[in-house]
Amino acid sequence: MTTSIPTFAGYGLGLRKEHYRDFLEGNVPVDFVEVISENFMVDGGQPRDILRRIREKHPVAMHGVSLSIGSSDGLDRDYLRRLRALADEIQPLFVSDHLSWSRVAGFSSHDLLPVPYTAEALAMVCRNIDMAQEALGRPMLFENPSSYVAFEGAEMAEWEFIDAMARRTGCGLLLDVNNVFVSAHNHGFDAHAFLAGIPAAHVRQIHLAGHTEGPGLLIDTHDQPVCDDVWSLYATARSLLGDVATMIERDDAIPPLPELLDELGIARAIGYHEDARREAA
Repeated sequence: MTTSIPTFAGYGLGLRKEHYRDFLEGNVPVDFVEVISENFMVDGGQPRDILRRIREKHPVAMHGVSLSIGSSDGLDRDYLRRLRALADEIQPLFVSDHLSWSRVAGFSSHDLLPVPYTAEALAMVCRNIDMAQEALGRPMLFENPSSYVAFEGAEMAEWEFIDAMARRTGCGLLLDVNNVFVSAHNHGFDAHAFLAGIPAAHVRQIHLAGHTEGPGLLIDTHDQPVCDDVWSLYATARSLLGDVATMIERDDAIPPLPELLDELGIARAIGYHEDARREAA
């Protein structure tokens, strides 16, 4: 089954408080913005007012970090209720979260922890996705997380798990290219095999970000510019996926807006090049 989520071709930035004024008072040359859902899941106040005003200028994608779709405890129904209220008001391009878990026995780790790639975990994740999509009244996107440890006893590769998950539930995918690069380095798999193995028809959005080199592994810190190797992997992704929504994430050491726009310009140039090459083939 192919996801029913409409496609959107454009280039955007993550909306961060350092740049609220730029977006509210100027005409920022982006096609959309992405917000962290939890920052705006309130009934009123300044955050929601800012989002409403920016939504008048730009399409908005909602990206969550707390759904915990891989939790064996099931999902938090109150969280889903508040998420739906925000989505119903904002009418976002996409509602997304991560293929991960962070909550167990009522405790939240506030980390995006990997799931075991087993048939049992796949069935549980798919049940949770079905529940989330029904509660929200719309299909969701799920992002491949960066990871630093892996469970023993994996029965399939990460991309095989993601492929089966998307086909069973009809959910969309948010491909984080930096996360593919980081996890491939940390676990020793082929990043290009990952890109070739996910169902391209389900991908609706791409994330690009920077990472930091730690002792023996790469860490997805979102505090650096996109590196050359990730740009190269993005070009490969675009050649396989076509023109899908692409955005730059930066969550720490946030630079002035012009620097992020310059970086977004690189993404546009790569995207245009791959589009032209595909059309000429």
